[in-house]
Amino acid sequence: MAQVNFLQDRTLDAIVLGRAGVDLYAREANTDIADVSGFEKYVGGSAANIAVAINKLGAKVGFIGCVADDSFGRYVQGYMEKQGINLDGMMVDGSGSRTSVAFTEMKPSDCDVLIYRNNASDLMLKTEQIDPDYIKKSKTLIVTGTALSASPSREATLLAMQYARSVGTVVVLDVDYRPMTWRSDVDASIYYGIAANLSDIVIGNREEFDMMETVVAPGNTDDDQTAARFLQGNSQIVIIKAGELGSRVYCKDGHQFEQGIYRVEAKKPFGSGDSFAGALIWTLTAGGTLEQGVSNGSAAAAINVSGTSCTEAMPTKDELESFIATFEQAAR
Repeated sequence: MAQVNFLQDRTLDAIVLGRAGVDLYAREANTDIADVSGFEKYVGGSAANIAVAINKLGAKVGFIGCVADDSFGRYVQGYMEKQGINLDGMMVDGSGSRTSVAFTEMKPSDCDVLIYRNNASDLMLKTEQIDPDYIKKSKTLIVTGTALSASPSREATLLAMQYARSVGTVVVLDVDYRPMTWRSDVDASIYYGIAANLSDIVIGNREEFDMMETVVAPGNTDDDQTAARFLQGNSQIVIIKAGELGSRVYCKDGHQFEQGIYRVEAKKPFGSGDSFAGALIWTLTAGGTLEQGVSNGSAAAAINVSGTSCTEAMPTKDELESFIATFEQAAR
């Protein structure tokens, strides 16, 4: 397998960088937003979701990000602190920016998600707020790609990745592409290309890799060619997710394999990717194999989409192991 060396003399298993915000989930299932009676409030955002996912599995997690100096910002911080997540890298912006808010329907498909990100606080993270000593405390830095979509967060994110590479912290890029936050796919592909080359592990779905290949290989849909392209640089592992078709995993040394999904009755389509990344990184930093990590990630994704939130639906270690054991027993 491709060599990704997680240094063990670190006080944190992972630091996640990116978006932490508020998710408001429709109270009624299978109901249009126009017809719901109200919403339930949770902490969300891809980076916060991944941090909670790793933390609930029992690892030690830190966070780098920015929230507004307001009630929603304090709510996000309070929740993450209560979970036991280290917030030494969490900044508070008092310039008038706002913590992002997402309103969502609760439908397994054709699910409307309205995200309010005007002057979003998470994009206010600055280079001078990135502490190399904090990054050096962690085995891995996980970057969620929305942080690349605007300055000054873009430069701060790339700087954090460079710091991580310089101190032996493994860098993971979870593409997390949100077209509404970018001017064009060409713009996005440029910065994602830079970020991917700073990463040891790159995780994305087929549509996200299509975006990243907008300039260098427009129209390519061949996973093998995509993986070969992204493994030319610093990346050791490329994971291409394909929804119900599972995922394909490619390593720099030529090793590759596929992982199917754990089929469940989904209540919503979102949260699965964050659960996948969280369980994968938890497994790897704990000394598990890549195959075990991808299997755990697929199981965690299934558990999450069958729940009614993102953060609160992240499984514990016992819940994850019980879920997998039940599936394996049923398959016998």
